[in-house]
Amino acid sequence: MKQEMVHVIAGNLFATSDAQGDIEADPQAPVGLFAYDTRFLSHWVLRIDGERINALARDDLTYFETRFFLVPGAASHYVDADMSIIRHRSVHDCFHENITVLNHSSQPAEYIVRMEMGSDFTDIVEVGQLRQRPVEVTADSANQQLVLRYQRDRFVRETTVRSTVPAEVDEQGMTFRIRIAPDGKWETDLHVSVTMGGEEGRDLRADLQAHQQTVRTGMREDLAQWLDRAPQLVAERNGLEELYLSSLADLGALRYKPLSYPERVPIGGLPWSMGLCGRDAIVTCLQTMAFTPELAPATLRMLALMQGGQLDDALDEEPGKILAHLRYGETGAFNDRVSALYYGAADTTPLFVVLLDEYERWSGDADLVRELRHPTRMALDWIDEYGDLTGDGYLRYQRRNERDGTINQCWKDSPDAIVDAHGRQPAFPRATCELQGYAYDAKRRGARLAREFWGDPAYADRLDREAAALKERFNRDFWLPHREYYALALDPYGEPVDALASNIGHLLWSGIVADDRAEAVAEHLVGPRLFNGWGVRTLATGQRTYNPVGAHLGAVWPSDNALIAAGLRRYRLDGQAARIAAGVVDMAQTLGGAVPEVIAGYERSRTTYPVQLAMSCRPQAWSSGALLMLLGTMLGLRPTGDNLLVNPAVPEGFGRLELLDIPGRWGHSDAYARDRTTERRHRLR
Repeated sequence: MKQEMVHVIAGNLFATSDAQGDIEADPQAPVGLFAYDTRFLSHWVLRIDGERINALARDDLTYFETRFFLVPGAASHYVDADMSIIRHRSVHDCFHENITVLNHSSQPAEYIVRMEMGSDFTDIVEVGQLRQRPVEVTADSANQQLVLRYQRDRFVRETTVRSTVPAEVDEQGMTFRIRIAPDGKWETDLHVSVTMGGEEGRDLRADLQAHQQTVRTGMREDLAQWLDRAPQLVAERNGLEELYLSSLADLGALRYKPLSYPERVPIGGLPWSMGLCGRDAIVTCLQTMAFTPELAPATLRMLALMQGGQLDDALDEEPGKILAHLRYGETGAFNDRVSALYYGAADTTPLFVVLLDEYERWSGDADLVRELRHPTRMALDWIDEYGDLTGDGYLRYQRRNERDGTINQCWKDSPDAIVDAHGRQPAFPRATCELQGYAYDAKRRGARLAREFWGDPAYADRLDREAAALKERFNRDFWLPHREYYALALDPYGEPVDALASNIGHLLWSGIVADDRAEAVAEHLVGPRLFNGWGVRTLATGQRTYNPVGAHLGAVWPSDNALIAAGLRRYRLDGQAARIAAGVVDMAQTLGGAVPEVIAGYERSRTTYPVQLAMSCRPQAWSSGALLMLLGTMLGLRPTGDNLLVNPAVPEGFGRLELLDIPGRWGHSDAYARDRTTERRHRLR
């Protein structure tokens, strides 16, 4: 088995190493120091007297700093070590490492401390398919610094390593020849700054003293303020408060400022999605509205700023369409692969409207609704003008970029995700069921915004009529009466794609399901084919392509399950919602640490332990957000005018839940709930 990987993270900048703190490029994993989609360090290996060192322990202080405690020699010689090393690593807008060597003997000791350094400036999307880049290296012993530089036209990336003590600097690293007194110590600070050049670049360098002060005060204060602004959870269930705080901290780590944008927005997850992903950001904001509402306005403004304004096949861009992702790496800058700006998603645009309306309901921020009137109307127009590709009134997708555009432009975006029960893939353009739910919800919410804030009742009435017609049409065309669930999709000829998949839970969340069909849908969601004990599988067992380790063909996503549980509660199916919420919380507590992006769909009774998939991001914003959304769902939090409605349905075994200081247009409110068992015991007393 591969040894554990260790990461520190601060927004878009992160470093991943082995358990000793060493970095060696791995063709299968993004190991190194990355910022804005580029690897700035691919080699960072510490040696003492020419030998590698071994880990004793590690202290993960916060998400942005950790300490490695190390000794030389093999494991059997640890007890006899007469020296030890401490590596204290932290990140902010740069990378900092303090190396301390301790002499535990009664005699002076001399050592040769060597830090090997290198960078390949790989774009993160090319990890696994590395190519050689001409890197210019400048060794400057006079200034104790090593500069690594890569340039392609106006695309410039530069890594500068500085030491606070004299070093012999060569093109492969720095050497320190040291002498330590008995029971003494030697230390140096290594400061790694990253510079982005070119038209859209900015200099991220900072001096060492400023960085150290920032880590000591600014980063810790920011984390403390982030946690303090969120509601306080008081829970009888052991470990739930810790899981809640951990999820909040992960969400704090996964915020960054895009270049040329002043506010922080949520990014996807470590390591593969460390940039702005429209879908992930919107869903994260929806999940965390009762907890960290400040994420929503920054995200809405950023996505409105980047909204599509023209037809561009290479970008899959269309007027009104909301961004799929934003990247800063070399392949995007030169269109070697999909461009830096890419719009290949059919769900981000209606979800943008959903988020704006939901934010206003919680915050009462009418000014933002008026400010974003134009981009919101453009988004609503896009649904019918560009999303309805066959003229049948359904939101569909088909990529414009045939070279390397995303094939499935829904949340299940892997190439083989949309199949029927026999494994056949439908033709394009495809109309997946949840897209229709999102479009329906967007039209209904857009109607409210038009009527209450934009002073356009005629437009509001039109949107309401369109939403009602879509719901009627959808319940006619997508419903499979002999199976009592909705088709996964329609092909371009209107034929249903009959796979049973978790997408039907999103339909409940959007409200497009006919009331008399909701219970049948719910029974499928918590039935043995979809529900594995930890959560709802993406695809039900018994179908040809079901695969428990297939991301969208049978695995379990906490983010998916959070929306499903919220949808079940919308239709007053409280028992089914509680069962899903309990399963996901059990999974997260069993694993410990950050909530993973996805786990295998194996039956819980078979493995008794959640099996993470190799491609899973951890931490991941919409997974950490899922835990918060599930808490809100258990408490039944819903804004109603200027008041917060609390209508709890807490799973058995959770005991009492209290969520204090919930922010919103009402100021701050508290919510209290007990599970039924605890409530019965309380009444008996």
